[in-house]
Amino acid sequence: MYDELLANLAILVLSGFVGFAVISKVPNTLHTPLMSGTNAIHGIVVLGALVVFGSVEHPALAVQIILFVAVVFGTLNVIGGFIVTDRMLGMFKGKKKPVATTSGAARSEEPAAK
Repeated sequence: MYDELLANLAILVLSGFVGFAVISKVPNTLHTPLMSGTNAIHGIVVLGALVVFGSVEHPALAVQIILFVAVVFGTLNVIGGFIVTDRMLGMFKGKKKPVATTSGAARSEEPAAK
């Protein structure tokens, strides 16, 4: 039990160092899309928590609390990732140019409703 915990902690620390090294090499222009994508990938946390919650027959109260927190935070990360992606894609949409009409009043270019 103790050896397994120590191995898991070592993996956690090493993955933190590897993650920092990889993220620090990303150019500034690609940092926002990278973070948006990684936030969306956190849906795996939600799926993992639900799988663990479904596979344990009688989970202890502490396990239930940790699983609930994992589901809530994972869901918030997924939603935040999609919001950031939507805002980022909104920056690339062109602005509507006003078109002069015969009466001289400007109106925006929009397709005619059918």
